Amino acid sequence: MRKSIVTMLAITGFMSAAAFGAEREAKVDDRLDASAETLSDMMMASDHGIPQDLLDKSRCIIVVPAMKKAGFIIGAKYGRGFAVCRREGGMGWTAPAGMRVEGGSVGFQIGASDTDIVLLVMNEGGMRRLESDKFTLGGEATAAAGPVGRDVAAQTDALMKAEMLSYSRSRGLFAGISLEGATLRPDEDTNKELYGHNTTNREILNGDFKTPAAASKFERALNRESPKTGDSARNR
Repeated sequence: MRKSIVTMLAITGFMSAAAFGAEREAKVDDRLDASAETLSDMMMASDHGIPQDLLDKSRCIIVVPAMKKAGFIIGAKYGRGFAVCRREGGMGWTAPAGMRVEGGSVGFQIGASDTDIVLLVMNEGGMRRLESDKFTLGGEATAAAGPVGRDVAAQTDALMKAEMLSYSRSRGLFAGISLEGATLRPDEDTNKELYGHNTTNREILNGDFKTPAAASKFERALNRESPKTGDSARNR
């Protein structure tokens, strides 16, 4: 029995290292382009997509393309993405700030997969989480699975209570997936690569940083899907 547990843990470690190694090596501009595609694809999912009304009322958005999950009984997840917030007055979006997602889970699960993640930050409490050194979903930050469908009204229980609404799109098969307990923190290496010097997510999301050329596709996707707060009556 003990030997079997050791074997399972070894398999978990091998699968996790393989999956997460590829994610760490992904270039920043590739992750930005993937974030643009993730947001656009999840908005185009018709009756199963993110409600336009909720997106337009969000204060910030976190996009993590192809978050890696791997495990055998004991699972792990790792992803790198970006957070953006609406500029003062709701017109346009800030430059992107790098984010890391890390976490583990215990339960019946086997295999590996990539999952695209979008988190809508709905209020000032959620915005403050983005400025912190790290926060945990379901811990410091209240989070709920977001309602789907174009016609879902914004005034839902999830919107009223949660700081963040989560959406995912899985490209593979995996049992027991949950973001509950996942930790989000600034990706300092990505920020330094994008802006050429050490900077914090607080400075990026509250400042007047110019959007890097590498993020132009991501910026266009944001402006296309939700150019300003409350602008839900657009021709799509």
